[in-house]
Amino acid sequence: MLWGDKPYHSLDYELKRQFGQKVYKLALDGGMTCPNRDGTLGRGGCIFCSEGGSGEFAVSKKRCADVWQQIDEARERVAGKIPKCGPFIAYFQSYTNTYAPVSYLEALFSRALEHPWVVGLSVGTRPDCLPDEVVRLLETLNRRKPVWVELGLQTIHEATARTIRRGYGLPVFEKAFSRLKEAGLTVVTHVILGLPGETKDMMLKTVDYLGNLPTDGIKLQLLHILKGTDLAAMYEEEPFPVMSLEEYTDLIAECIGLLPRSVVIHRISGDGPKNLLIAPEWSKNKRLVLNSIGQKLRENGVYQGKFRGISVQNSVF
Repeated sequence: MLWGDKPYHSLDYELKRQFGQKVYKLALDGGMTCPNRDGTLGRGGCIFCSEGGSGEFAVSKKRCADVWQQIDEARERVAGKIPKCGPFIAYFQSYTNTYAPVSYLEALFSRALEHPWVVGLSVGTRPDCLPDEVVRLLETLNRRKPVWVELGLQTIHEATARTIRRGYGLPVFEKAFSRLKEAGLTVVTHVILGLPGETKDMMLKTVDYLGNLPTDGIKLQLLHILKGTDLAAMYEEEPFPVMSLEEYTDLIAECIGLLPRSVVIHRISGDGPKNLLIAPEWSKNKRLVLNSIGQKLRENGVYQGKFRGISVQNSVF
């Protein structure tokens, strides 16, 4: 089965299906921080997280800039490359975007949804930062325009979670996932492939686990070692193996085969800021990465859902 020209259920295909045209995501900054940075859980954040809180691609360099200003600036930037662009998903990406009083969140998200070019909202957050009143707010906003909640799980393996200083256990994710689904919200789960100490089998276990929930969407993110992170210091002090392009394309092909056809694949590689990227060097060439994955899928005849029902070896933990 093909979704457009791809053997997997891509985000581009899904957005065209829902909205009848191409839709773009605009990375925005809600001006929030993270409990892993402000001292509630820790000060350094997760070991892979840069100073920008994964929000380096937000258009405005002035934190807390008015959200309409951010949307207009981001739209102008996209229009410089693609003149007839739009509509847009307002994507609150930087740091933890439910880590604020509900009154602040309501004003921020409502204003974003009121923008005439915005057709939906995507909120990146942690599963331990979703109190009941915030879930109710997101549920209410979802009645106006579609709302996605993007949860940073990264891995199901507790030993790895401790290594990366994630700060919560898998049951916390499972509870948040259930509450969001009960509220009728779309849930997208972030996974990082190549975390220190993880084997290929462990990574496939994480993807298989999510396919069996199932999550509505998934982001498969290659681990990027970025300057200024604790991960970079760890890599410099005691270098650990990073995947080659060939290893990564093989892994992605197997991940795609494990996912049900209903799961929307939002990302299959990810972008690390080139000025911060230490490793893997090959990931700087996004066109090469995507072309290599596409070629691997065609060569192997892989399509999404092909391997459903085939258990990955060994236990989850």
